[in-house]
Amino acid sequence: MTDLSSLPETLSAWETIGSDGPGRIRQVERALPRLGRGEVLVQVETCGVCRTDLHVTEGDLPEHRPHVVPGHEVVGRVVALGEVASRFEIGDRIGIAWLRSTCGTCRWCRSGRENLCRSARFTGWDDDGGYATFTTAPEAYAYGIPPEIEAEQAAPLLCAGIIGYRALRRAALPPGGRLGIYGFGASAHLTAQLALALGAEVHVLTRGEEARQLALDLGASSAGPADGLPPVPLDASILFAPAGELVPVALAGLEQGGTLALAGIHVSDIPTLDYQHHLFREKTLTSVTANTRQDGEELLALAARLGVRSTVTTYPFDTADQALDDLKEGRFAGVAVLRLPTGHDPL
Repeated sequence: MTDLSSLPETLSAWETIGSDGPGRIRQVERALPRLGRGEVLVQVETCGVCRTDLHVTEGDLPEHRPHVVPGHEVVGRVVALGEVASRFEIGDRIGIAWLRSTCGTCRWCRSGRENLCRSARFTGWDDDGGYATFTTAPEAYAYGIPPEIEAEQAAPLLCAGIIGYRALRRAALPPGGRLGIYGFGASAHLTAQLALALGAEVHVLTRGEEARQLALDLGASSAGPADGLPPVPLDASILFAPAGELVPVALAGLEQGGTLALAGIHVSDIPTLDYQHHLFREKTLTSVTANTRQDGEELLALAARLGVRSTVTTYPFDTADQALDDLKEGRFAGVAVLRLPTGHDPL
């Protein structure tokens, strides 16, 4: 185990206020966390601002831990190793994602579907995440970051990218098929790039004019309003917007045999579906739950090879509350990333 005496005794973090006032976070000073067996201590460089962080801080998701530190798109340098930790070395740049740990023994884990483990724990919900100058992670669930991907580009890949990649797989898009994307935020604009690079024809349906223009700039064949119909029937669609009212709209836009994947961890109520109009002729409605580590490894390798890049709005660490508010109000296209202070360097 690494000697921690050269590191600062405290860290700066943003924590949820929870039952004291849902929808808000506050900045605090905390003691440097103790390292568990097989864990690494990471000095955070960047942390993505994800819509799931918004669901955690606003109470859309049930509280799992009072005053938790949000953030699960974490990129930083390893500065200390816990007992038996040996996968990474001091100074390695690694990523910490949403899936923090699983039991490893249930039928879901044993069959390669660890994302469905009922004992899974999640970064920034069950355990403290990356809205902090330092954080910890089990080394078995962290990712080595390809050297060609800089920190601000790597952070969004760790949730927006991974979930988009899994949603694309769940949508069962045939080679060269037509893909619909509903909502065009962080995950969607990364998924669109992957789909285009893999030969798909992409049609985007979203509410914001700036987001529609970004979709066209990235190579989408069309970009229209979220509640409209695409110009052609679609082989597969992914709903990224947490808007249940769009489910029947998206199903209506599918070709027969098509699949609609719901990518959000939280979706508002879905209206009643008409079987003949929305589901008949072998249409499929499915969902996406977290990710496996294999999803993350594959996505990072693909992103490095294909040159997938995020449209990034960077916020100083001290303005994390503003970043969440801007995300809620749709004030930026693409993704938001917190840049952590670099005034001290324990390496």
